[in-house]
Amino acid sequence: MNKPAQAARRDLKPTRATYEHLWPPKEPSDALEASAETNPGSLGRKRPFCKDETALHPPTSWSPPPVLPQSPQIFAFTSGENRADPQGFRNRDTRTKGITQTQTRSQKAYFNAMQQIPHRYKGMERIDAGAPAATWWRDCVIYQLYVKSFSDHDGDGVGDLDGITARLDYIASLGVDGIWLSPCYPSPDHDGGYDVADYLSISSRYGGMEAFERLLAGTHERGLKLLMDLVPNHCSVDHSWFQEAILAGAGSKERERFIFRDGLGADGSSPPNNWRSTFGGPAWTRLTAPDGQAEQWYLHLFDASQADFNWDSSEVAEMFDDVLRTWFDRGIDGFRIDIAYGMVKYAGLPDVIDPEGENPYIWNQPGVHEIFKRWRAISDSYERELNLVGEAWLGPRASADYIRSGELKQLFYFDLLAQPFEAGAFKKSISESQEGLVEVDGVPAWTLSNHDVFRSVTRYGLIGAEPMETVDLNALRVRARGKVDVGLGIARSKAATLLMMALPGSVYIYQGEELGLPEVQDIPPNSRRDPIWERSSHSEHGRDGSRVPIPWSGSTPSFGFSMVSPSQLRAETWLPQPPWFDEFTVAGEETNPGSVLSFYREVLALRRSVDKTEELKWIDTEREDVLAFRRGNLISITVFAGEPFAIPVKLGEVLVRSDQGDGALPASSGAWLLIQGLDREENP
Repeated sequence: MNKPAQAARRDLKPTRATYEHLWPPKEPSDALEASAETNPGSLGRKRPFCKDETALHPPTSWSPPPVLPQSPQIFAFTSGENRADPQGFRNRDTRTKGITQTQTRSQKAYFNAMQQIPHRYKGMERIDAGAPAATWWRDCVIYQLYVKSFSDHDGDGVGDLDGITARLDYIASLGVDGIWLSPCYPSPDHDGGYDVADYLSISSRYGGMEAFERLLAGTHERGLKLLMDLVPNHCSVDHSWFQEAILAGAGSKERERFIFRDGLGADGSSPPNNWRSTFGGPAWTRLTAPDGQAEQWYLHLFDASQADFNWDSSEVAEMFDDVLRTWFDRGIDGFRIDIAYGMVKYAGLPDVIDPEGENPYIWNQPGVHEIFKRWRAISDSYERELNLVGEAWLGPRASADYIRSGELKQLFYFDLLAQPFEAGAFKKSISESQEGLVEVDGVPAWTLSNHDVFRSVTRYGLIGAEPMETVDLNALRVRARGKVDVGLGIARSKAATLLMMALPGSVYIYQGEELGLPEVQDIPPNSRRDPIWERSSHSEHGRDGSRVPIPWSGSTPSFGFSMVSPSQLRAETWLPQPPWFDEFTVAGEETNPGSVLSFYREVLALRRSVDKTEELKWIDTEREDVLAFRRGNLISITVFAGEPFAIPVKLGEVLVRSDQGDGALPASSGAWLLIQGLDREENP
């Protein structure tokens, strides 16, 4: 490391199934009646915490051990050989006598490092110390949790809420401000929980409401926020409303809650229009009556197990009002809104010119903004500040419409995520986003990865793409398969992350990105769970590779994912983990100062001292392959390609580098600099 850097550091001390089962039996089963009785929330009525569903998932006689929200452990190691630990002290049993020596060392090492970082860098104020709580969402960092794949507390091979609670100290140690949970509601789980059967309860698969209460308490005790995932475009066909709609018949008010239409042709055997599902295949499925008589068709923009709501129905709007209020009353801090730009469809549902192309009638319709105004009014009626962040795959300028005054507070800006690792592409995307933010009240939510796209290491390290067949145009940019240079991908991912962390707005980090995990591309066909795999007739592999359970420790599956002894393990991980995961475990990276995990912690700690009020100002580097910009007294430099870039001495001292090297910045690297002795209005 060069001397200026050292000095700065010292100062910083289709699914395969058919759908005949959608028609309920003439005589409802006792289980179905019990489910309707114990889960009235599925009918849109507000009520206290309910019992878990019995119709969808019969209970077992086994119950998980209790979890204390104040659990001091950062992570739980399992026994087994660890190549990164030749002395073997990591292999001690961590389930006795509270905190083990291993965990104590890890905690002390981390928190000692954090204490060496003062509240005020040279000329950089730690703004979070005096910022009002009402502004937390404007610059927060949220850690995205795909619940099934983060941590399994009970040994059934599926992640759960108690597993998250047991790892909260690890999450807090990253330096994030909160967590976002993927859907953990009752669901038949045809699409990773995004086929919701009851919006007001927690599935017994994940521990039920008691586990949720433990997690919420533990999250807030650590000063973290908790966001839930809201799925308002569609629900499971197992939802009581859809079952009622089937029984009620054509023209009923129950069917008005969804988008039912008669088919075309003399016998109605053709779909109502030529729309295609985003997952492949037609966007319509026809019901069949018990007597074999063909029925109406219902719309599903995704899997046939996910029926689209009709947002022209006042009952739908009122039901979701109740969902928001119920969870806000329970104490959560906001919602991530799934498919925020797809709830309203163009009137009349006309045919598209090119069924295999983009469908302009299902995305970004003006009516969605009325929904967000309604939800914003609900969230603003609470004394505490609540967040609403939307998912919308739109360009930067169109995205700005969603965060206008009185609507959402954040919107994911996926345009940057979808760009190739090229300076021109990054600059164009960022510049357009900044231009669109001039007259808005909300902020962009930046991210480089999530559960729907390939991991950033794989996207940026792809050196030989395979041909791809898909009806999802976004998939061509974010889920391309092929040969990957992992080392190159990690270098580029770290450089892009450093750039993103310096941008104005909030940041979302998908679990495992802090470990430098690549995409798992070689999941066996019979192990794939994403409905895209079946609905595309196996032409598109889907999103399973980014959802493989996280490796925590050890050298063999489940790599510490299941927090039980081998004798207590009841099932393998729900998606198989590859053997090479042993190179990316939390335990292996925890004490390695050169690991991706250490890099994330350092950058997140430094980010707290970036002046969030300062605008982004580009700096001319006189090179097309090098980007630099300034925010207050911080300068971000990213070298995308070409020869090493010699950092001008006049720019300032190096705070952090993605390559942890000295001297000139090589290609696929970045750095943050602290400007010394320069007025905020001056240009370096």
